[in-house]
Amino acid sequence: MEFKTIEEWDEKLWKQAKVVYDQAFAGKGAKPEKVIRNMFQKGICQLHIAFIKDEAAAMALTGNGEGSCVLLIDYLAVLETCQQKGMGRDLVEYIAAWSLDGNKYDSMLIEVEAEDTPENNARIHFWEKCGFTITEYVHQYIWVPEPYRAMFRKLVTASELPESGEELFKYINQFHNQSFKGK
Repeated sequence: MEFKTIEEWDEKLWKQAKVVYDQAFAGKGAKPEKVIRNMFQKGICQLHIAFIKDEAAAMALTGNGEGSCVLLIDYLAVLETCQQKGMGRDLVEYIAAWSLDGNKYDSMLIEVEAEDTPENNARIHFWEKCGFTITEYVHQYIWVPEPYRAMFRKLVTASELPESGEELFKYINQFHNQSFKGK
């Protein structure tokens, strides 16, 4: 498996990653391509792709708030035919190593759906296996019906990332606000 990360829009790579993105998120609240392109123009996101034989098998969109040492994993998906093979965890570990390279980020953050369903619980379990800690706070957005919880992973012991869900959602909300704001 090979990994690649881009911080500037690349049409060819996006088309490869989009197959994975659409399979996982189409019709489920995925960010429109226009918003993702705008995020790249603002310099607030990255695209990470895991390839098997030149085909995208997994992808993640990550981002960061202004002046933040926290990398937010906005979306992560693995092709259905490649799931249950450790590929998602390998991609998370690649992103963790990439985050530390050049001292870019000292922590990673993700929001997960909080409703008690088998699917949501499986996702939470996946992130826990990847070293993330779940917070108790349940955040309710005004524009989506599902409640969410924050999960975090400190990559260095000196990380000053707060462990309170309320505080972590400040980072998440800042990123989402930047993502959807016009140029």
